[in-house]
Amino acid sequence: MDEAAGILETVEEGLLPTPGGEVAIQIRLMAIAAAARFHGAELERTDLRVPAGDLASPAALTEWLRGGGLWAKAVRLPWKQLIGMELSSPVVLLLNDGSAVLMVANDKKRDLVFIRHSRLTPSDPHVAVGRDDLAKVWSGEAVLMRAKRTAAAVDAPFSLGWVAELVWMERHAMRDVLLASLVLSILTILPALMVMTVIDQVVTHQSLSTLVLMSILICVALLSETLLGYARRQLILVVGARVDAKLNLHVFQRLLRLPLDYFERHQAGYIWSMTGLQISKIREFLTGKLLTTMLDLVTLIVLLPILFVLQPTLSWMVLIAAALIAGIIVAFMKPMSRRVKRFIDAETAKSSVMVETLHGIRTVKSLALEPQQRERWDARVAEATQAKIAAGRFSNLPQMLITPIEGFMQRGVLLVGAYITLVDPGTVAVGGLVAFMMLSARVAQPLASLAKLMEDIGEVRTATALAASVLNQRPETADPAAGLRPRFHGAIAFNKVSYSYPGASNPALERLSFGVGPGTVLGIVGRSGSGKSTITRLLQGITRDYQGHLSIDGIDLRDINLAHLRRNLGVVLQENFLFRGTISENILAGRPGLTLSDAVHAARLAGAAEFIERLPNGYETIIEEGSPNLSGGQRQRLAIARALVHDPRILILDEATSALDPESEALVNANLAKMAAGRTMVIVSHRLSSLTDCDAILVMDQGRVLDLGPHRELIGRCPVYQQLWHQQNRHMLAAAQ
Repeated sequence: MDEAAGILETVEEGLLPTPGGEVAIQIRLMAIAAAARFHGAELERTDLRVPAGDLASPAALTEWLRGGGLWAKAVRLPWKQLIGMELSSPVVLLLNDGSAVLMVANDKKRDLVFIRHSRLTPSDPHVAVGRDDLAKVWSGEAVLMRAKRTAAAVDAPFSLGWVAELVWMERHAMRDVLLASLVLSILTILPALMVMTVIDQVVTHQSLSTLVLMSILICVALLSETLLGYARRQLILVVGARVDAKLNLHVFQRLLRLPLDYFERHQAGYIWSMTGLQISKIREFLTGKLLTTMLDLVTLIVLLPILFVLQPTLSWMVLIAAALIAGIIVAFMKPMSRRVKRFIDAETAKSSVMVETLHGIRTVKSLALEPQQRERWDARVAEATQAKIAAGRFSNLPQMLITPIEGFMQRGVLLVGAYITLVDPGTVAVGGLVAFMMLSARVAQPLASLAKLMEDIGEVRTATALAASVLNQRPETADPAAGLRPRFHGAIAFNKVSYSYPGASNPALERLSFGVGPGTVLGIVGRSGSGKSTITRLLQGITRDYQGHLSIDGIDLRDINLAHLRRNLGVVLQENFLFRGTISENILAGRPGLTLSDAVHAARLAGAAEFIERLPNGYETIIEEGSPNLSGGQRQRLAIARALVHDPRILILDEATSALDPESEALVNANLAKMAAGRTMVIVSHRLSSLTDCDAILVMDQGRVLDLGPHRELIGRCPVYQQLWHQQNRHMLAAAQ
């Protein structure tokens, strides 16, 4: 054992962090990567959402592993559990100094575990370590992982069954809630029985000792009910919050996985109404009405036998009345759901107008479109109001029929009980009748709630179907972790690529074939609708439903991991969105490991440094929502800097300079050579003057390649290029003449 401890100390010495903690951190990441490699998964450092040099938490490590296609869980293991594990793969033990080792075996009889450094291979000797020695460097944190055995929950279709499974995951907490509810239900019987005893025993026989005993029991029951009620409410709060959090996380993740063209085809207001509003209804149902009704049913199960003991005839009357209520609600359920659907559709249309107006408020204000938008809003509000009134009026009908039945359950049963007492005085005592009324009031509410729950389930089923119509759309990629992750050099090749937009009669690209080598600056020109932007969309993997072969460095684009592809691309569009936050945050855009110096370097390449440094707060200047405090040219240069900051192997500028003023465009064009250094550039532009220095220019027309070559060759041999050039430079030609 002393020898093993000495070996462990030697390992510890190799794990001691340097003055930045870098060695320990790197060894921790190496251990995770080595364990993942055991399961056939290769992890990329860029996928880890932790800046270089920072300690990766267990939560960040598990997220990294899940992104790599593995099941992973961070746990805290006691020695007894660690030594008793059945190991089929390495377990990563996270050491106190920030590093990690792999546990590859254990020996319960000898009370030893066997560890190895992540740098070592499986064939290298392992180190046997005992409990005391390991406790010096390890406090119990570990990461478990395995290959996914079944489809991930995030891939399962969104449905009521999926939501029910989500609730079932909280069954351990729900068990405690049910236990507390059961005890509370038993306690609710005591007051009624005590009232019966007081009336039938204390008042009738003038027994003071019985009254004292009843008082003590009531106080004890009241205290117990108070404490248990508090505990149950706390548990319900926790369960509801956890289900709510999981539901929200799942929905947002599903939305992020949808393809871009889905968002282009549907309004933001429609998507929000179909998901956000409907999920709110589902959440309220799960954590409110459903949970409350289920707990009330526990009370019902406990109380019904007591009622039948007290008075069977009256108990049957209560049950028959509740069954009538349930029948009325079931009969009205389907027609009610149709009216609720019309109301939801009207609310969706109303939300779409609101979101669209807010999103385009600058255009609304600049063009004085307030009256038109107000008219649209008024019309949608009127439709939603009418649909709501229609649904409300219809829901009043079953309520009108239910009200007298509920009244009979609450008051009519008392009259019947009094009649039975008069006809047959020995059947029901006065105290027993009062106790029955107290308990039947507690029984009637769960029965009515259960019947109402059926109506609520119909509404939730509609809400789930609406949310599923968005969330169950085909994701952008079936498995975000699948695909190759090559190191890009930048060679691009299209081989007979054809693509048509959904619903379009003519193809956007038709048997397109061309290729450029790494480091090429490629310009793409053509008339409007010729397919220029479609080429860049295919390169970004926005759609993979094309025919033919598109490759980067000889690897088919569809075989490349989508996230890896986009991390190696820099894309600047004609209109770019800037997030609310500082300029430096927007340039870095959450890229782990990048610092302010990287942002400054990218801003200088993009020609943005000169205006950023003139701002009062420089790179810490806050960009407001919609970036109204920046000019169009400034926004565009920041977008270019954001695309350059992570040094992409391929840079795509899709009409990126079209919104720039002449001065800003000159700055960007002057830096094009620096931007292109070491990377392939694809520049789509209608300004041919900005493409004259490109290595090659691709001339497009109606989805086909007309020519490919440098400017000096195209100007002499390509009629379409000549025409575009003369149209844009006719003022110069006229001046020359």
